[in-house]
Amino acid sequence: MAKVMLKKKIDTRINAFSDVKSYARGIWLAGLGAYAKVGSEGSEYFKELVKTGQDVENKSKKVVSEQLDAANSQLDYVKSNLSSVKGKVDVQLDKVERAFDSRVASVLNRIGIAAKHDVETLSAKLDELTALLERVARKH
Repeated sequence: MAKVMLKKKIDTRINAFSDVKSYARGIWLAGLGAYAKVGSEGSEYFKELVKTGQDVENKSKKVVSEQLDAANSQLDYVKSNLSSVKGKVDVQLDKVERAFDSRVASVLNRIGIAAKHDVETLSAKLDELTALLERVARKH
C-alpha cells in the first residue's frame, strides 16, 4: 500500500516537472522568435512597438482623466445635496428646540416654578425696594 502511494506521488511530481519544463521551453522559444523577428525587421519593428505603446499610454491617460472628472462631478453633486440636507436638518432642529422649550416652560408654569424672566423681574423689583428702604432708613 505504501509503495502504491509513493509511486503516485512520484508520478505526480514527474508530471508537474514535465509541465514546467514544457512551459519553460515555450517561453524560451517565444523569446527566440521575438529576437529573430526584431533582428530581421530591425528598427521598423521597434518603432512600431514604441508607437503602439504611446497609443496605449494616451488612451489610458484619457480614460483615467475621464473617470477622475466623473468622480469629481459626482463628489460636487453629493456635496451640494449634503449642504441642502444640512440646511433642512438645521431648520427642523430649530423647530424641535423651540417646541421643546415651549413645552418645558408650560410645564414649569403649571407646577408653579417661575420662568427665568419672572425671576429677573422680581429681582429688579427687590433691588428697587431695597434701595427705597435704605433711603427711608437714612432719613430717620
